Amino acid sequence: MPLIKLRSNVSIADDKTTQLMSELSQMLASETGKPEQYVMIEVKGDRNMLFGGSPKPLAYVECKSIGLSAAQAKSLSLSISQLLKTQLAISADRIYIEFSNAPAEFWGWNGSTFG
Repeated sequence: MPLIKLRSNVSIADDKTTQLMSELSQMLASETGKPEQYVMIEVKGDRNMLFGGSPKPLAYVECKSIGLSAAQAKSLSLSISQLLKTQLAISADRIYIEFSNAPAEFWGWNGSTFG
């Protein structure tokens, strides 16, 4: 149920995308305390993005999970920003992260919902 959707204007090679998705998946599972088998990661590049009027490297991240707490969001913000700095050379001040705590009854999987 934990999900990260990453959009960036940084071009990412296929092999690096796989590595980045794997690291995001492991991090999200660890920080939310959820089994990695439920984690979903999506990474997309889109050159048609500006932040603050500038095309410098940037990222927009959506992070959703059932039961996501404010403390987890704060910790994930730091971890995601550090990972994107290391992997894609994106400065933390060029990253927006939207966190959502999804109610279990509104998250479907395997023909039902988690709630």
